[in-house]
Amino acid sequence: MVKIELNRLNDAYHFEALNEQGNKVYMDASPDVGGENLGMRPMQMLLAAMGGCSAIDVIGILKKQKQDLKDIKITVTGEREQDAVPSLYVEVHAHFKLFGNIDKDKANKAVSLSIEKYCSVAKTLEAKAKITYSIEIIPA
Repeated sequence: MVKIELNRLNDAYHFEALNEQGNKVYMDASPDVGGENLGMRPMQMLLAAMGGCSAIDVIGILKKQKQDLKDIKITVTGEREQDAVPSLYVEVHAHFKLFGNIDKDKANKAVSLSIEKYCSVAKTLEAKAKITYSIEIIPA
């Protein structure tokens, strides 16, 4: 079982979320509903979670493939339903920038395995959203 504790930090919408190890992330609402932009919005955290989940997969797969990954940067964008409550993601795109001497076929295999098979966050989102990805390799 996973346990996350949320603590309110002001009289508006600023929260600190703690996991069982004491690691923290901050959340807030947008100013148009009374927030102060003091943390990520919950739906932004969902995209960040997908990027983090997939990054862990891709790094592990590329290590097993003996690829020389120096760095990885992932940009995740999402399009939400218009005029709907709740407003769910309908499209999510992840762009992977892989730095190092990496074989393109192995990079494609690693990313596709993550997004299509291993990443639990992507698999959760795909129930409603179309998930796409792209890969860019920047040689060392």
